[in-house]
Amino acid sequence: MAVLNVGRGPPDEGMTSWSKLQLGDDRTLIERRWCVCVVEQMVNIPKERRTFCKGKKCRKHTVHKVTQYKAGKASKYAQGARRYNEKQQGFGGQTKPVFHKKAKTTKKITLRMECKECKAKKQLPIKRTKHFELGEKKKSSGHQY
Repeated sequence: MAVLNVGRGPPDEGMTSWSKLQLGDDRTLIERRWCVCVVEQMVNIPKERRTFCKGKKCRKHTVHKVTQYKAGKASKYAQGARRYNEKQQGFGGQTKPVFHKKAKTTKKITLRMECKECKAKKQLPIKRTKHFELGEKKKSSGHQY
Protein backbone atom coordinates (compact mmCIF):
# COMPACT_ATOMS: atom_id res chain seq x y z
CA MET A 1 0.00 0.00 0.00
CA ALA A 2 1.48 3.32 -1.05
CA VAL A 3 0.92 6.14 1.41
CA LEU A 4 1.39 9.67 0.21
CA ASN A 5 1.55 12.47 2.76
CA VAL A 6 0.29 15.82 1.54
CA GLY A 7 2.21 18.41 3.55
CA ARG A 8 1.14 21.74 4.94
CA GLY A 9 3.70 23.77 3.00
CA PRO A 10 3.44 25.33 -0.45
CA PRO A 11 3.10 23.03 -3.48
CA ASP A 12 6.30 21.70 -5.05
CA GLU A 13 7.68 23.01 -8.31
CA GLY A 14 5.72 21.51 -11.18
CA MET A 15 2.52 20.93 -9.19
CA THR A 16 -0.33 22.83 -10.78
CA SER A 17 -2.60 23.11 -7.76
CA TRP A 18 -2.98 22.11 -4.12
CA SER A 19 -5.39 19.28 -4.81
CA LYS A 20 -3.84 17.24 -7.63
CA LEU A 21 -1.04 14.72 -7.18
CA GLN A 22 0.10 12.23 -9.82
CA LEU A 23 1.42 8.81 -8.78
CA GLY A 24 3.53 6.78 -11.21
CA ASP A 25 3.20 3.27 -12.74
CA ASP A 26 -0.23 1.58 -12.37
CA ARG A 27 -1.52 3.69 -9.47
CA THR A 28 -4.35 6.17 -9.77
CA LEU A 29 -4.51 9.94 -9.74
CA ILE A 30 -5.45 11.17 -6.28
CA GLU A 31 -7.40 14.34 -5.75
CA ARG A 32 -7.59 15.17 -2.05
CA ARG A 33 -6.84 18.26 0.02
CA TRP A 34 -4.77 18.37 3.22
CA CYS A 35 -4.85 14.68 4.07
CA VAL A 36 -2.91 11.46 4.05
CA CYS A 37 -3.92 9.73 0.82
CA VAL A 38 -3.93 5.95 0.57
CA VAL A 39 -3.79 3.99 -2.68
CA GLU A 40 -5.31 0.51 -2.46
CA GLN A 41 -3.81 -2.41 -4.34
CA MET A 42 -4.82 -6.03 -4.90
CA VAL A 43 -4.68 -8.16 -1.73
CA ASN A 44 -4.16 -11.90 -2.22
CA ILE A 45 -4.32 -14.16 0.85
CA PRO A 46 -3.63 -17.93 0.94
CA LYS A 47 -6.45 -20.29 1.98
CA GLU A 48 -4.31 -21.80 4.75
CA ARG A 49 -2.15 -20.01 7.30
CA ARG A 50 -0.02 -21.01 10.27
CA THR A 51 -0.92 -18.81 13.23
CA PHE A 52 -1.41 -19.03 17.01
CA CYS A 53 -4.51 -20.92 18.21
CA LYS A 54 -6.03 -19.73 21.50
CA GLY A 55 -8.21 -22.85 21.86
CA LYS A 56 -7.90 -24.74 25.15
CA LYS A 57 -6.72 -27.88 23.33
CA CYS A 58 -3.98 -26.19 21.27
CA ARG A 59 -2.48 -22.96 22.64
CA LYS A 60 0.27 -23.16 19.99
CA HIS A 61 0.88 -22.28 16.34
CA THR A 62 -1.21 -24.51 14.07
CA VAL A 63 -2.55 -24.46 10.51
CA HIS A 64 -5.78 -22.47 10.14
CA LYS A 65 -8.30 -22.49 7.29
CA VAL A 66 -8.89 -18.90 6.10
CA THR A 67 -12.25 -17.61 4.80
CA GLN A 68 -13.71 -14.15 4.40
CA TYR A 69 -16.14 -13.03 7.13
CA LYS A 70 -19.64 -12.22 5.97
CA ALA A 71 -22.35 -10.73 8.17
CA GLY A 72 -25.38 -12.93 8.74
CA LYS A 73 -28.90 -12.07 7.61
CA ALA A 74 -30.62 -9.58 9.93
CA SER A 75 -33.44 -11.09 11.98
CA LYS A 76 -36.88 -9.64 11.30
CA TYR A 77 -37.84 -10.43 14.90
CA ALA A 78 -35.19 -8.24 16.56
CA GLN A 79 -36.65 -5.46 18.75
CA GLY A 80 -35.51 -2.64 16.46
CA ALA A 81 -36.89 -4.31 13.33
CA ARG A 82 -40.26 -4.97 15.02
CA ARG A 83 -40.49 -1.38 16.24
CA TYR A 84 -39.57 0.00 12.79
CA ASN A 85 -42.07 -2.23 10.95
CA GLU A 86 -44.87 -1.26 13.34
CA LYS A 87 -44.07 2.43 12.92
CA GLN A 88 -44.02 2.15 9.11
CA GLN A 89 -47.53 0.66 8.90
CA GLY A 90 -50.47 2.81 7.84
CA PHE A 91 -50.49 6.25 6.25
CA GLY A 92 -47.76 8.83 6.61
CA GLY A 93 -44.86 7.73 4.42
CA GLN A 94 -41.30 7.20 5.62
CA THR A 95 -41.17 7.72 9.40
CA LYS A 96 -37.44 7.52 10.12
CA PRO A 97 -34.52 9.22 8.36
CA VAL A 98 -32.79 7.33 5.53
CA PHE A 99 -29.01 7.87 5.53
CA HIS A 100 -27.54 9.04 2.18
CA LYS A 101 -24.18 10.69 3.05
CA LYS A 102 -21.99 7.61 2.60
CA ALA A 103 -18.32 8.54 3.01
CA LYS A 104 -16.35 5.31 2.50
CA THR A 105 -15.82 3.64 -0.88
CA THR A 106 -14.44 0.38 0.58
CA LYS A 107 -15.03 -1.88 3.56
CA LYS A 108 -12.43 -3.35 5.87
CA ILE A 109 -11.79 -7.00 5.07
CA THR A 110 -12.16 -9.42 7.98
CA LEU A 111 -10.55 -12.86 7.82
CA ARG A 112 -12.24 -15.76 9.63
CA MET A 113 -9.70 -18.39 10.66
CA GLU A 114 -10.57 -21.89 11.86
CA CYS A 115 -8.00 -24.15 13.51
CA LYS A 116 -7.74 -27.47 11.67
CA GLU A 117 -6.97 -29.36 14.91
CA CYS A 118 -9.49 -28.07 17.48
CA LYS A 119 -11.91 -26.13 15.18
CA ALA A 120 -11.54 -22.96 17.29
CA LYS A 121 -12.38 -19.84 15.27
CA LYS A 122 -10.97 -16.33 15.39
CA GLN A 123 -11.28 -13.20 13.29
CA LEU A 124 -8.58 -10.87 11.99
CA PRO A 125 -9.46 -7.51 10.42
CA ILE A 126 -7.08 -6.29 7.72
CA LYS A 127 -6.78 -3.08 5.71
CA ARG A 128 -9.35 -1.53 3.40
CA THR A 129 -9.13 -2.64 -0.20
CA LYS A 130 -11.26 -2.65 -3.33
CA HIS A 131 -9.78 -5.86 -4.75
CA PHE A 132 -9.51 -8.91 -2.48
CA GLU A 133 -8.66 -12.49 -3.50
CA LEU A 134 -8.51 -15.61 -1.39
CA GLY A 135 -5.98 -18.21 -2.54
CA GLU A 136 -6.06 -17.44 -6.25
CA LYS A 137 -3.06 -17.07 -8.52
CA LYS A 138 -0.90 -14.12 -7.57
CA LYS A 139 -1.12 -11.15 -9.92
CA SER A 140 1.95 -9.19 -10.98
CA SER A 141 1.21 -6.43 -8.46
CA GLY A 142 -0.33 -6.63 -5.01
CA HIS A 143 0.59 -7.59 -1.48
CA GLN A 144 0.89 -11.19 -0.28
CA TYR A 145 0.35 -11.80 3.44
